[in-house]
Amino acid sequence: MKSEFWHERWSNDETGFHLDEPNPAMVNNWPTLPIELGNRVLLPLCGKSVDVLWLLKQGYQIVGVELSEIALDALAESIEEMFSLAVDKQEVDGLILYRAAGILLICGDWFKLTARDIGPVHAVYDRAALIAMPEEMRESYCEQLMNVAGAVPQLLVTIDYHQADMAGPPFSVPADQIEGYYADSMTIDVLHSEERINKEPRFRDRGLTSLNETVYRLIPKS
Repeated sequence: MKSEFWHERWSNDETGFHLDEPNPAMVNNWPTLPIELGNRVLLPLCGKSVDVLWLLKQGYQIVGVELSEIALDALAESIEEMFSLAVDKQEVDGLILYRAAGILLICGDWFKLTARDIGPVHAVYDRAALIAMPEEMRESYCEQLMNVAGAVPQLLVTIDYHQADMAGPPFSVPADQIEGYYADSMTIDVLHSEERINKEPRFRDRGLTSLNETVYRLIPKS
């Protein structure tokens, strides 16, 4: 996907993918990750997700990456309101950075970031990044994730549907692709799998008759 696509979506407020409550897939399965409170969690393509607020409330530090300044402006405002924090916004070396205690939000091109830009990471939460990528970009996305974060525990949420029935995003990412992207370095466990088409009328309206959501836990191999 070209960056112009996502900038247009945010500019036109076409954000049906945004949830007003923390994602149950995260809330129910996050405790299974072997990480400690105070650890630093990376959220690629985080948008203005309230999942960030939930993780902060649990006591984790956050690194969020997002292409849209509109999205991060909204997220920074939510953080300020909920936590009574002043979020500092500055442009540094071509990136727009939002910073507060235990918080770093980066507005920039995911594929151009370095491990130095991101800093140390102890876990990854991916609800909307991998499924935002068309198939030809997914391997590069996963390689970049390993480059900037290293092999750390990850909670990954995907959807699987008949791709010919609906043009993404979000795109269908079947289980065999997860194996192909991560099996060499990660142990992959399916924590939950659920048919959700009756709970997702916007996708049914787009022509789908089935939409399966799967939650994976990825643990680095020793």
